[in-house]
Amino acid sequence: MCDEIDLDIDQLPPELREREQWVCWRSEMRDDKATKVPVNPATGGFGSATDSVTWSDLNTAVAAVESDDADGIGFVFTDDDPFVGVDLDDCRDPETGTIDDDAQAIITQLDSYTEVSPSGTGFHILVAGELPAGRNRRGSVECYDTARFFTVTGAHVAGTPTAITHRQDALVDIHREYVQPDTASTTEPPSATPPTAARDDASEPALNDEVVLTKAREAANGEKFDRLWRGQTSGYESHSEADMALCCLLAFWTGGNHPQMDRLFRESGLYREKWDEVHYADGSTYGEKTLERAVQQTSEFYDPSPRNESTQSKLETEPETTDVGIDEPNRQNAYLIEKNQLLSTRVSELEATIKQKDERIAELESQLEDLSAEPSAGSGEDNREQEQRTSGSEDNSDNTSLLGRTRRLFSENSK
Repeated sequence: MCDEIDLDIDQLPPELREREQWVCWRSEMRDDKATKVPVNPATGGFGSATDSVTWSDLNTAVAAVESDDADGIGFVFTDDDPFVGVDLDDCRDPETGTIDDDAQAIITQLDSYTEVSPSGTGFHILVAGELPAGRNRRGSVECYDTARFFTVTGAHVAGTPTAITHRQDALVDIHREYVQPDTASTTEPPSATPPTAARDDASEPALNDEVVLTKAREAANGEKFDRLWRGQTSGYESHSEADMALCCLLAFWTGGNHPQMDRLFRESGLYREKWDEVHYADGSTYGEKTLERAVQQTSEFYDPSPRNESTQSKLETEPETTDVGIDEPNRQNAYLIEKNQLLSTRVSELEATIKQKDERIAELESQLEDLSAEPSAGSGEDNREQEQRTSGSEDNSDNTSLLGRTRRLFSENSK
């Protein structure tokens, strides 16, 4: 159990206690950093925020902690429940209980069940509502509502409600102010097209899936998109880099709409089981983090309005090259695009070289067949000697000396 904060399930809201969406967690050191690894309460084995087989009821989870099989418990968010978790890190002095101003403002505005995190240095707030689309973390504030587990202590913060309240409007305001990128302070070069912000609502996407795919394939970098869509990873150092490249393109065309990006990626040739595997201490999957980072790295988003239609397809392939007034994410995005273009050129060069070698191999094979079929030219005596040589295995090897030289020539040219 956590050394700083003791578990007190009596303080947990009833609407949380009654659900069988509980896992345990165990603190492990990974890369010299303490990590909370999800644990199956019933078996003590690996838990997952996306596999309900590894979840249990609250009592089973608490029993695992009491028997020292785990260090704490966590609640798994799903699409079937109305809950959203707001995680505030590094905002509380564990010795004095002092709270920083931003954290206090968020707690007051959300006005729902709040507890101290296991470390004692932060807070977890649970509200009912829908998390706006777009990024879900900035700085020390993180929000999530599905396929994640929330560590739970029951250390209720005095003065906050003991129940989980529906706070949709407040949640939208908090998300916009503390989580969405702060674009107001970003200085763009005079010639740059003003970026379109990522979608920050849970409404239908601006373009349906079919239109997104059509526009992506018809864009200036459509060939790149099509290669990635078909699952080709050539030119990338790993499958994960190819995943990120496709997700960045999807982020641009979908306006950063996470559900649509996820839905489309699952239809691509790059999709694999790893997408739904939990790879992070907070219970997030590889796919969720990839989408989140893709949106963070994308500084421009497609705007389907008629006045911007003609310029949108250029944003991914014609980034600004000057450093004056361009923020770091935009420089990073330009670097990635340039790198991919160079890799694509190199792939084309290699494909041309392979084609030339294939043609040369075919030519040599044809010459070899001609030499094998051609009879020996010479006197009758030479022919008789040739027949004698072909009658025995040792002499036969002498007869193939010409073919052997040809094969060696063929082998050298094939390298």
